Amino acid sequence: MAFLLYRLGKFAYRRRWWVVSAWLAVMVAVGASAVFFSGTLTNNFSIPGTESQRVADQLRRELPEAVGGTGTVVFRTENGAAFTPDQEAAVREALAGVADLDGVRSVVDPFAVTEQLDGGRSELESGRAELAAGEEQLASGRQQLEEGQQQLDSQRDQLEQSAASLPGPALDAARAQLAEGQQRLDAGRAELEGSAAELERGRTELELAERRLGASSGIRLVAEDRSAAVASVQFEKSINAVSPELREAVQEEAGTAAGGGVTVDYSKDIVEDVSEIFGYAEVIGLLVAALVLVLMLGTLVAAGLPLLMAVIGVGVGVGITFALSGIIEMNSISPVLALMLGLAVGIDYSLFIVNRHRTQLLHGMGLEESVGRATGTAGNAVLFAGLTVVVALAALAVPGLPFLTVMGLSAAGTVAVSVLVALTLTPALLAVLGTRLISARAWARNAHRSSGTSPEEEQRAQDRRAEGGRGWGGLVTRRPALTLVAGVLLLGAIAVPAAQLRVGLPDGGSEPADSTAFQAYSTVDEKFGEGANGPLIVVGAMPATADEAALAELQLDVNDLLADIPDVAASVPASVSADGRTAVFQVLPEEGPASESTEDLVRTLRASSDGIEDTTGVSVSVTGQTAANIDVSARLMEAMPLYLAIVVGLSLLLLLLVFRSVLVPLIATAGFLLSLLASFGATVAIYQWGWFGDLFGVTNPGPILSFLPIILIGVLFGLAMDYQMFLVSGMREAYVHGGSARAAVRVGFSHGARVVTAAAIIMVSVFAGFVFSHLTMVRPIGFGLAFGVLLDAFVVRMTLVPAAMYLLGRKAWWLPRWLDTILPDVDVEGAKLTPRPEPQREPVPAAG
Repeated sequence: MAFLLYRLGKFAYRRRWWVVSAWLAVMVAVGASAVFFSGTLTNNFSIPGTESQRVADQLRRELPEAVGGTGTVVFRTENGAAFTPDQEAAVREALAGVADLDGVRSVVDPFAVTEQLDGGRSELESGRAELAAGEEQLASGRQQLEEGQQQLDSQRDQLEQSAASLPGPALDAARAQLAEGQQRLDAGRAELEGSAAELERGRTELELAERRLGASSGIRLVAEDRSAAVASVQFEKSINAVSPELREAVQEEAGTAAGGGVTVDYSKDIVEDVSEIFGYAEVIGLLVAALVLVLMLGTLVAAGLPLLMAVIGVGVGVGITFALSGIIEMNSISPVLALMLGLAVGIDYSLFIVNRHRTQLLHGMGLEESVGRATGTAGNAVLFAGLTVVVALAALAVPGLPFLTVMGLSAAGTVAVSVLVALTLTPALLAVLGTRLISARAWARNAHRSSGTSPEEEQRAQDRRAEGGRGWGGLVTRRPALTLVAGVLLLGAIAVPAAQLRVGLPDGGSEPADSTAFQAYSTVDEKFGEGANGPLIVVGAMPATADEAALAELQLDVNDLLADIPDVAASVPASVSADGRTAVFQVLPEEGPASESTEDLVRTLRASSDGIEDTTGVSVSVTGQTAANIDVSARLMEAMPLYLAIVVGLSLLLLLLVFRSVLVPLIATAGFLLSLLASFGATVAIYQWGWFGDLFGVTNPGPILSFLPIILIGVLFGLAMDYQMFLVSGMREAYVHGGSARAAVRVGFSHGARVVTAAAIIMVSVFAGFVFSHLTMVRPIGFGLAFGVLLDAFVVRMTLVPAAMYLLGRKAWWLPRWLDTILPDVDVEGAKLTPRPEPQREPVPAAG
């Protein structure tokens, strides 16, 4: 492989303008595609097959008006006093403007709903009074009928006693008169029974109305002190499909109520804009990376080349991602992750080749030969390092979670493009730049240092100093066992908080404290209860019922059972389908959407379905954004062990192929697991526990982003293997070129330490820029990656790995003979490009 890349480098050198022109054409084509074919990014993290998604799909079929994105507009008075009539009128007028917008299905006016509830209470009191009056009239009528019947019966008895003394016609007339009186009494009695039945129906309706009003009173839209009001805006499309233009229009219309002592805030669903993926914080990270490059390479030209390569790789990779967003639903994290990784690896990969080329030029090698050899040696390591990252990211598709698949493949594609840019465009531009890559001062310093000494002799002198224990490599290998113990204890201590890892998806409470989303969340929390920020949607499958009253009674029976479940603050019947077979209930938890009790409540509601069905004949299921977030988090955690096994397994095979050793891949993987757990621990301490929250902008500590662990596994493993590849390939290069195993560790480390240090600082800087991203969801990802790379590069790769390999000596390169014969030789260290002397050491041990 080294020889093929050597030839590729020389081809790019000779056909430099063809290569540059080809990449320009690619950039133009990708840019045009991104402009004309890109779609709208979403924050949809749903997973087909979960209960919440299944129930949401059912609602979409049976009760479509209950489906659709919902956002919240929160109005509050600035002085905490009750709304004045003018302020209330301004709010109502603003909400009417929101309701008229295209794409808005309905708006719930909190004051109108409160008036309806108050009117319902008044009507209920009037109904009670009318019912009581009717019952009094009924009792009075029954008494009068009873008295009339007694009087009639007495007259009948008297007539019968005197019948013998009365003439026949008079007796018949009297009897007829009594019969007529009985008929009137019977008619009155029938009328009275009809009134009684009507009163009973009224009583039943009154009881249902009273139960319905009691249930509806569980959710308030205007605070008790009337200083805050919450309006719900329902969109025609799902919240993830609502366009930025419609979100802006809602804010403009609702914002007309602001002023005059009224403040308007919007929920995260309305104000979140994922159309911009790059902010000022990310630019700062790039500036730090540029500074490191200038300090290392000495000229702006040399420093600018890796940056340019990274920008081109990201431009093409992320451009392709945006172009595909028109036909593939793509969440906002996909291009951000691709951007983050593309910048980091793009700079590093080009840097390794540029640094090798620069060193060779200073040692007197010709331009063309140097470009070819840099591509064949450093480029070989870049290829396999990039392949490791691509494998780790592409494996995100294996768990079968759609949004994670898109995320992984978009990032893997961008890394692959960065590798292609490094292996083709970098050597072409090195040819264009020629010797301008190196400053005049560096040439002069090199000439002075090399006077009387050949570059080869100077390099051997440096290697001898490294073998003698100079530098960091000598320090960590002087007492390798102590180094290993100290490093493992350090990483273990940092990893302790990882034992309490909880995952979830962010809500308004995780937004910056000065943001309108956080203010809206806080106001709802304070004035209406924590659970109002994360309502659950419970869907009941209703049996066939005789009439509307029976249906309403059954609905309220189910609602009462839901309200009695622990950790339920309130439950309200929301709507029923036209055929009466699907009912929707809104359930408010006692605590917020990210709390453990709400997670437990979702599980409890689902577990209660059988009991509710036994009692009422209605089976219930749970959906809604809060339940969907919980389901997504659970599925991601279930998929994590499989993903970890796949990534580690594939990468172990790749490292076995590259280093032709059994123990080196195992050491690399063990170190990765240590740095991964430590990264988890630090992330939990800051974003879940709130340590140093002010420094990192953590307003409301809560669960860790649900897909952060699985992303950290893939990305950190790939990047960790990058540094493993560059450092250990240098050790293997020194070993196969004749050095002893322990000396090769120190010499190889000295060859790669400087450039790996710079590369790690660059990568940490790029990732750290995302720690303060305008997208809150991205912040913990940026921190986890930055901190993980920092630990893995400096504690694991540059401390623990050299110590472990020095301790193992020749055993580190042990490979069974049968495996040695079947593994292809990829020559990652470029041994075939340079004739080497016979090794002055014993052969590598092999298993017979």
